[in-house]
Amino acid sequence: MFFTCAAITLSTLICNDTLAQQNSYIQSLGQQNHWVDSVYNKLSRRQKIAQLFFIRAHTNLSRAFEDSVAKVIESEQVGGIVFFQGGPGRQAALTNRYQHLARVPLLVAMDGEWGVGMRLDSTLSYPYQMTLGAIQDNTLVYRMGQQVAYDFKRLGLQMNFAPDMDVNNNPDNPVINYRSFGDNKYNVAKKGIAYFKGMQEAGLLTTAKHFPGHGDTNVDSHLELPLLPFTRQRLDSLEEYPFREAIAAGINGVMIAHMSIPALDSAKNRPSTLSRKIVTGVLKDSLGFKGLVVSDAMEMKAVTKYFPDGEAELQAFLAGNDIIELSLNLDKAISKIKKAVRKGLISKAEFEAKVKKVLAAKYWAGLNSRKDVELKNLSADLNREPARLLIQQLSDASVTMVKGTPEAVRLNPLQKTAIVSIGVDRYTTFQTELSKWSTNCHLFTVNKSTPVPELNRLLEMLKEYNQVYVSINDTRTRPASKLDYSNGVKEFIAALTAHNNTVISVFANAYTLAGLPGIEKSTGLLVCYQMSDELQRSAVKVFTGQLKPTGKLPVSINVFFPGGTGTGL
Repeated sequence: MFFTCAAITLSTLICNDTLAQQNSYIQSLGQQNHWVDSVYNKLSRRQKIAQLFFIRAHTNLSRAFEDSVAKVIESEQVGGIVFFQGGPGRQAALTNRYQHLARVPLLVAMDGEWGVGMRLDSTLSYPYQMTLGAIQDNTLVYRMGQQVAYDFKRLGLQMNFAPDMDVNNNPDNPVINYRSFGDNKYNVAKKGIAYFKGMQEAGLLTTAKHFPGHGDTNVDSHLELPLLPFTRQRLDSLEEYPFREAIAAGINGVMIAHMSIPALDSAKNRPSTLSRKIVTGVLKDSLGFKGLVVSDAMEMKAVTKYFPDGEAELQAFLAGNDIIELSLNLDKAISKIKKAVRKGLISKAEFEAKVKKVLAAKYWAGLNSRKDVELKNLSADLNREPARLLIQQLSDASVTMVKGTPEAVRLNPLQKTAIVSIGVDRYTTFQTELSKWSTNCHLFTVNKSTPVPELNRLLEMLKEYNQVYVSINDTRTRPASKLDYSNGVKEFIAALTAHNNTVISVFANAYTLAGLPGIEKSTGLLVCYQMSDELQRSAVKVFTGQLKPTGKLPVSINVFFPGGTGTGL
């Protein structure tokens, strides 16, 4: 049985699921499954192929778009859908509609690296994976996995395309970066395993991505085919390490990256997704992975540029992928694969195993017993207090002191204090919360391009203050490695560190420290990774003596701030 009732508590849900699913998905693949066999035997060849395809769905687009997805589900009877941007109530209602159109229940998936908030409004977002990489207690990451699983299942989702298990050792990586747990392969593996075990043990299918490792690239595969030019030895020892550990720990699924990797397949312009040498030869045969192999989105330029009109999907199928995501030409793709099966380009046993793996995933996730998503109390359930408390705990545990001591940065409530937030146009949570602890403070804001004369006047004013607390903020949705500040503002930050008692908190990507010369001279420096209200409160806790910072840098920044820096545990 599978418990998805919204009326029961999270702890009951997780307990019941753990009892109900004593076998992992991987273990279940080795067992006879009458439901899987029965469904498989009733499908035509085209319908079996369609079970391998997952199509795009949204709830922030037009009714016409929603109807077009419904039409594809009804006509093609695809295996699943992948939801992108939208809202939780709309998505739950649409999930119910789409499931009623499917003769075999749809496997419903989403990218939720930091929870459903990665895609949906009005929901909670957990910290980014780089933020989690700083945490020293991996049980917190496991607990996050449990909460994320609850949210997914409450919305009628059965599969999370997470965690990201890329080792991000290229600060200029435009597509992974803060989505990775960091540049230490051991930390990436441990954090990824803690996260997916939390999800899987609460009954959610998971997917480690992007095999064999997308961390050391400077090209976005959404736009072009990245090159991974390293030796087989380097790939084995570094990029593949977290995936090898995840496989040993029982990960359900692995997503393949779109990359050119000459050391593994020398065919020109052939993405790893379409390479049998990589998907079957390395992942399945060498590493022994038995679970679901998922392609990255087939609509990305890295594949469509060189393999258009359904050819990419055919090649992905022949390479060994079990789930083919977001085809641009579903009809052509299915027809090409059907022809390849008829011609015997893939063995009957391998084809059957692919389809049955997808059906077995549906059974494991409880889809053999249909149940509509309960719409009542959905918003309250997704915004529950235990989840909010955990987000604050995760934030507290990630704060990293890379300069100074807790005593040196302690706020003296009686001294004249300036609280300055940079990169913003209004007062921040950091300012309003810290000001509550001072009897003599003034607040200042500096936007990303404040004119130099104004900055110079502020510098003169700040000389009159006994202590200056500064927050550096990145307000962008995707916190990049370099701040989008003017040179004048960056020079202003450097000048601030000349103040005898300047303490800085960076609510931005950790890599941004490298672009702020002089910041290492500050009295105290906290790295807080992202601009969330929770992390701003965490920093205030440090400055008011309520919290000892225990985080450690998950990435190496420069000679001043190597990986592992932190005054914590």
